[in-house]
Amino acid sequence: MIAKLASGLSLLTVLSHNAPEVNYDPCLRSSYLGTYGSQSVFMPRMSCYTERGLTSLLGKLDADIPSLNDGDALVWVEEASIDYDLLSGPWPSVLGVSAYLELLDTLSGEVQYGSNSAQETLALPASYKVLHQTERTALLALPQQLAYQLSDVLPPTWKLYALPSEPLELAAFSLAPASEELLGPVRAALSNLKFNPDVARIVDSIDSKQMLADVQWLSGEDPESPIVSRHSFSEGSRQAADWLKDEIESTGAICELRPFLIGFAPNVICRYPSTVNTTGTVLISGHYDSRGSFGSPRAPGADDDGSGTTGVLNIARTIGKLGVTFRSNVEIVTFAGEEQGLYGSRYYSKDLKEEGKNLTLMIQADMTAYHVPGEPMQLGLPETIGTPEVTQLVANITAIYAPELKVGYSSACCSDHQSFWSQGFPASQVFERAGPIADPMYHNSGDLSERVGYDVEQARSIAKVQFATILHTAGFDLP
Repeated sequence: MIAKLASGLSLLTVLSHNAPEVNYDPCLRSSYLGTYGSQSVFMPRMSCYTERGLTSLLGKLDADIPSLNDGDALVWVEEASIDYDLLSGPWPSVLGVSAYLELLDTLSGEVQYGSNSAQETLALPASYKVLHQTERTALLALPQQLAYQLSDVLPPTWKLYALPSEPLELAAFSLAPASEELLGPVRAALSNLKFNPDVARIVDSIDSKQMLADVQWLSGEDPESPIVSRHSFSEGSRQAADWLKDEIESTGAICELRPFLIGFAPNVICRYPSTVNTTGTVLISGHYDSRGSFGSPRAPGADDDGSGTTGVLNIARTIGKLGVTFRSNVEIVTFAGEEQGLYGSRYYSKDLKEEGKNLTLMIQADMTAYHVPGEPMQLGLPETIGTPEVTQLVANITAIYAPELKVGYSSACCSDHQSFWSQGFPASQVFERAGPIADPMYHNSGDLSERVGYDVEQARSIAKVQFATILHTAGFDLP
């Protein structure tokens, strides 16, 4: 137990994600706010402590527990899994959580940050509270508007996750499980999976030269591109959203720009309707917003996540070029707000949950193009956050259609698939490395495609895997 609401009616609690009491106590299971790294967060009612005996499990109530204001946002801050042996240059996150929070305290007034083509003023979150802290994580409470901007004053190797304002559903004996009904198509695809020459021909039609051209338009490396930054609050992010919508619509999809929060660029939602009468839907995605170096106006994001975004864009291009149709509904989505805490996907996944959407598969591509010189092309699958059946299906499909990729697990976590996984949808992620992050330009204004280690062929191979997975799961036809 770490904090209470100002009303005193609920208590914020952090436990190990595999704590045994989570499986049997209904107070905890009905107050789940998500799993972050190896820890899960709950907001049980005060009566759970006083009437159900949780006090003995979670510690003695203390009058000094800090209170949360009703308007406070909760943000989980976590140092990303980084292979520091392979990185060069100054990495302020090596200071650790305590040192960085002390550094925040020494800053005052306003700082300049580059979310647009010109420097902009950002007020520092001076009124934040630290509710929970370990060597590599912290749970903060701060005013909502400042929470949206927190990523701009974090070290580059840190990520953050916005906690939901309402509890998530939990079925018995499993954190964020996918329902048996939703898992049916994935399990069927696993059971029936075998090489399909049409699938191979379709996915091999993805054009790596076009992918590189698309990346360079999004990153601003193309001299014809107007984009300087795709930060979620920037003009460049709106230009990118409009361009992505137009490009995917040209392949035959029905697209919309869907706003989710004032000030943020919209999500780009594109759909290919099923040719048969079904509510079943599969979704592939990337995030098109980017993050640059502190104080720099540039945020090219060629790898993070220009690579995943252009992967799903070129899947759409191939669908249009070959006239592929689907026997389930297929959505191609590019999210904004990922770098500020998965906001775009959080709102969209919540919308789908409330609509009762029959979403049977979701795969997010985030950072797919970089590999360390001398290392083979790789595919990293989520070590923790993700649906095991989806992850296994992706691994099996890789062996069939992209054997050039060395497959393994990655401790780098997490991207927009977490929002869907937390809502109980079958979801997983594809990533560029079977291991921790090794890109020296991670969250850096030097994240360009024209550099050593950036490999569009690896990004193409990972896009082949994403595409083959939806072809096998959704079913398809060719003209």
